[in-house]
Amino acid sequence: ARPPVPEMIAFIDEQRAVHGVEPICKVLPIAPSTYRAHATRRTDPSKAPARWRSDAEVSVVIRRIWDENFQVYGVRKVWRQLRREGLAVARCTVARLMRRMGLKGVTRGKTVRTTISDRSAPCPLDRVNRQFRAPRPNTLWLADFTYVATWQGFVYVAFVIDAFARRIVGWRVSGTAHAGFVLDALEQALHDRRPAKGSGLIHHS
Repeated sequence: ARPPVPEMIAFIDEQRAVHGVEPICKVLPIAPSTYRAHATRRTDPSKAPARWRSDAEVSVVIRRIWDENFQVYGVRKVWRQLRREGLAVARCTVARLMRRMGLKGVTRGKTVRTTISDRSAPCPLDRVNRQFRAPRPNTLWLADFTYVATWQGFVYVAFVIDAFARRIVGWRVSGTAHAGFVLDALEQALHDRRPAKGSGLIHHS
């Protein structure tokens, strides 16, 4: 079986202490058993398939070459250096492993901006002052969205989290980043939790 996308594994590693593995896996296209199998292979490399072990060994060399060259080498230059060192690795493999590790070469030219703020739009006040704790359920909900790489491409995932229980109370997945799917996650949370009117619920996004 193909390994799960590293970005999704890293996301689960980062969020599992807050939300738990199962709730996150309900949102992302990964079965909890798949994630746990991946975690087992990381702790016991001898159980990993031969390709995974080979990838791990080559990844160490790629990282060394990238660091030794001031972290500016891209796929082509790293691949050529591997060949000079006598490692016959396909260029597509180098590209795949560098993408997995988040290594990129320096690109000349303008940096692409993925988020452009509208300074003319009104900005709501921060009502919680970065204090993300609540004394009881349905008093403070925290919302955000992120993007995750899957085998089918990027998907955007919106979460609404109850700050008291630190659990996901609403979520939505979308192929595009638009306001509608974030609001749909809030609508789901409102429908499922049905907070009382006048409860003073704050939705912090």
